Amino acid sequence: MAEGTDSSIRMLAAALEKEERGRDFYKEAVSKCSNELGKQMFRMLLADEGIHIKRIKDIYAALEGGQGWTDKWKAHKGEVDDLRKLFAERIEKLGPKVTAEAGDIEALEIGIEMEQGAIKFYDDHLEKAADPLEREFVSAMAGEERGHYAALKDLTHYFQYPDSWFIEKEHHVLDGA
Repeated sequence: MAEGTDSSIRMLAAALEKEERGRDFYKEAVSKCSNELGKQMFRMLLADEGIHIKRIKDIYAALEGGQGWTDKWKAHKGEVDDLRKLFAERIEKLGPKVTAEAGDIEALEIGIEMEQGAIKFYDDHLEKAADPLEREFVSAMAGEERGHYAALKDLTHYFQYPDSWFIEKEHHVLDGA
């Protein structure tokens, strides 16, 4: 096996471990979260982690089989292209009256840290990726992790400061300020 392929296989093995940890965390978070909007967020992230795992396993198998990089991973698509936008729309319908327990916010913050770690992981590997298909895959994964991060940050902000979230998102101008 070529050195580039070995490096890619090692990266994919590490990525698979990260994604499986994320899946396990989000699965537990769904069962423990007290807020329905938080549960929905964790369910969607759980589904996305499952898609990431399928992609990684497909690529890993192709590389192990000597096929090289392919774009077959694109066949595994998420249900939602913009998680942040979807949740912003759901929040708009709910209004500023929200109750979330400390454990819900803590789970969101752990998710944020995990997504930051995934972004760094993929960004670091992007610098090392030589194959154009590998670069495309790693870039796409980093982008999706950024979307997860942004959605988690938004929901955390909404749970902690709902009135502030609405002012910020609706771009209200405060008179006399």
